[in-house]
Amino acid sequence: MDASTVEGTGGSGAGTGGGAGGGDSDADALARRFDADRGHLRAVAYRMLGSLSEAEDAVQETWFKLSRTDVSGVANLTGWLTTVIGRVCLDMLRSRGSRREDPLDHFVPDPIVHVPGAGDPEHAAELTESVGLALLVVLETLAPAERLAFVLHDMFAVAFDEIAPIVDRTPAATRQLASRARRRVQDAAPGPGPDARRQREIADAFLAASQGGDFEGLLAVLDPDAVLRADGGKLLAGASKLVRGAEAITRQALMYATFRKASLPLVVNGQPAVLSVVDGKPSALMAFTVVGDRIVELHVLADPERIAALDIPEEALARAVYPDGD
Repeated sequence: MDASTVEGTGGSGAGTGGGAGGGDSDADALARRFDADRGHLRAVAYRMLGSLSEAEDAVQETWFKLSRTDVSGVANLTGWLTTVIGRVCLDMLRSRGSRREDPLDHFVPDPIVHVPGAGDPEHAAELTESVGLALLVVLETLAPAERLAFVLHDMFAVAFDEIAPIVDRTPAATRQLASRARRRVQDAAPGPGPDARRQREIADAFLAASQGGDFEGLLAVLDPDAVLRADGGKLLAGASKLVRGAEAITRQALMYATFRKASLPLVVNGQPAVLSVVDGKPSALMAFTVVGDRIVELHVLADPERIAALDIPEEALARAVYPDGD
């Protein structure tokens, strides 16, 4: 999916009231008002769920709830919608936790993909606000209530008084939920990286070294404690793995073989990435998390179902090149 389907900014403080109304004009006005908040709601849901399709489902459920509710007395409709989608996402997380079978150690969240040069400047600016895949992986380890408190408060500035009823706790207890989540995020999530140009240079150096079989070149750009996550989904479960340490990662020669074929540079969640293209179709995606001058995390998405769902324009796929430039 294109990044514009989930990107959005703005906390609960923005927005004005609306009403369920009694006529078609009122219903149309409410729909337009909801559409104005759709990007923001998708951004909330994506950070809560790490899944583009589930985020879209949460937005749709929020619209259903709005369309069945009289909000004529709501002074801050954006804030109201934010808490509603928060509750929807919390229910989805709890349901997912009770039936989830996939191990989290090699899980790669749905990527927000952008093809450089294929979007407008405003869209490119929005992309810099993307939440990285590495942070989404950490969010997956949080309890549902902790994740809700952290995302709504720390990322969207929702007050604890508004979050507390959603998690059925006091504001003080809700503050503690967010505090625990914040400590785990700070302990596990990578720090800030260099500018985008330098990140791309480091990613390109890794790809050049892997394509040339340059063991020392790979070690030069990998953090000694780097982590690689590969997610093959249900169809390629054998490809799923978690690899820790620079030396162990450099030995994954077969993992990088597909990226020796035609490839397309991308930006994924605001970070450098490369898409392997086989017979004109996406095959696998590798995204890089860079801190300082070293790669600290590699995320490889090889799940055929999710790769096929990526919204990559055909003209962009046609620009994919082989390592030698052919």
